[in-house]
Amino acid sequence: MPIQYQISALDPNKHLFDVKIHIDQPNPTKQILSLPNWIPGSYLIRDFAKHLTALSVTDSNGKALEITAIEKSSWQILNCSTAITVSYQVYAWDLSVRGAHFDQSHAFFNGTSVFMKVHGYENEVCSVLLEASQFSDQQNWKVATTLPISYVNEQGFGQYQAKNYMDLIEYPVEMGLFMLLEFEACGIPHRVALTGKFERDKLDKDRLIKDLTAICEIELNLFASPYPFEEYLFQVMITGDGYGGLEHTNSTALLCSRDNLPYLNTEHPSDKYLQFLELCSHEYFHSWNVKRIKPEVYLTAELSEPVYTNQLWWFEGITSYYDGLFLNRAELVNSDDYLNRLSKEMTRVYRMPGRFQQSVAESSFLTWTKFYQQDENAPNSIISYYTKGSLIALGLDLTIRAASNNKKSLDDVLLYLWKNYGQANIGLAEFEIEKICTEVGGVDFKDFFNKHLYGTEDIPFSDLFKPFGIEFKLRAATSNNDLGGEKNGKTVLSIGANLTASQNNSVKVNQIWHNQPASLAGIASGDEIIALNGYKITQPKQIESLLKLHDINDKISCHYFRRDELMTTTLILTEPPKDRVELIKTKNYGKLAWLK
Repeated sequence: MPIQYQISALDPNKHLFDVKIHIDQPNPTKQILSLPNWIPGSYLIRDFAKHLTALSVTDSNGKALEITAIEKSSWQILNCSTAITVSYQVYAWDLSVRGAHFDQSHAFFNGTSVFMKVHGYENEVCSVLLEASQFSDQQNWKVATTLPISYVNEQGFGQYQAKNYMDLIEYPVEMGLFMLLEFEACGIPHRVALTGKFERDKLDKDRLIKDLTAICEIELNLFASPYPFEEYLFQVMITGDGYGGLEHTNSTALLCSRDNLPYLNTEHPSDKYLQFLELCSHEYFHSWNVKRIKPEVYLTAELSEPVYTNQLWWFEGITSYYDGLFLNRAELVNSDDYLNRLSKEMTRVYRMPGRFQQSVAESSFLTWTKFYQQDENAPNSIISYYTKGSLIALGLDLTIRAASNNKKSLDDVLLYLWKNYGQANIGLAEFEIEKICTEVGGVDFKDFFNKHLYGTEDIPFSDLFKPFGIEFKLRAATSNNDLGGEKNGKTVLSIGANLTASQNNSVKVNQIWHNQPASLAGIASGDEIIALNGYKITQPKQIESLLKLHDINDKISCHYFRRDELMTTTLILTEPPKDRVELIKTKNYGKLAWLK
């Protein structure tokens, strides 16, 4: 093979992988190699090359050759007359789903973090030799990956093979003493590799397998055979407070909290466990929606520069809508629980005044800067194509169902895209999805998209929910921890800020909502409140308790530090915004079915 990769977990204390690339027939004049700057599914320039060290090259005679950088993530080797070996090390201390991480407990990497692309050979077969760690306490480690096997030992170390470079970076690798669960969904083998420290003997393995099987089969049966993969792997890293996921061709890398797992002797699933199931549902759904049904610009995407599209509202927003809906279809949550969870998801949009400043299409196009690099002003200036994109999906689904008396739904649009684009490996041009929604859904959505996708108007959910016997209601918060859903308590006043306790025995202001008391009083993000009305303040709950004693238009003196300077101002309490969503079943609920 012209390109042969070799990778080993070199040193857990230094967090280093050792990588070698054997190139049998390099370009004799100038051979270029490069490392990606971003990973598909996570739209931020991450500069993986910054973690690369000890770069060197030798020819087949062992002679050292010169390798020079031509820009931040590319290198060139001149005058390669024979086969060459490129050697380097990768510092792996990114405990996320996007990069590489290696310590005494496990090793994980994405191909984009460790494997250089050999220019001129991008479409050639790539072999990978995965070597076991030489440290004694890691001799029992096993491998969890879906990288196609050539020949490996019982632990999974040995020779693998990918069709080409872009295929190579689609298979993350986990090594360690993980717990492995196995099940079948629609006859397809599925595995769950659980890595990290958690109460393994208390894990409710049967429940986790049963619930994941139900979710996977709901999704597989929706799109039907032929299925997009012959096996699937959930790689789950468990920490104290982690959360996230990244999709791949036939696997997903997940990060979750110990509290997200199901444990024995628990009768009802916790909200955090349901959140984890939604995450699994979301990433699994990406096997169709974004990995195979994808924007045209992603078909030939270079990973050196940003790739721009308005379409992430579909690929992430529609996926975010279906991830929870599948839990209802799989009968893991009933209609009441689903509506309550949906209310909270909708509240995340209605609490963002930035939805009137940025359209969802613009949010998608500018994801590289505004969405993935949010600052303290984000609530006032941007909207998420995940959250509002999911509301657009909800609006489309309700509209199609109502217009067709439930004979059609957003499912039909998905199936059309799968058959005509995903299975045919045809990318979607800009504005094409909008036309398909109209053609397949049987409803003219031009005005809908102009207002809610390319414009910043709220979707008229009061009207859209009515045929389904559901009342859409916006109300004020009942506490700072009120996330929407069923109302529990009386309306409370707020200063309009996101607050946390500071180590300085004060309350730190993290974010400010415009046109609410804190903003109108001149308080800014980063300020530290130390007193209100002459009372020392060290915890956010003290502010909430004080506000319960006051009414609209009351004035409250405020002392705070900005940097090391003492400031004073007066807060004038205003009517709290109605930005919490509540969905209520009416007497007409069920006449037009939508949920189970």
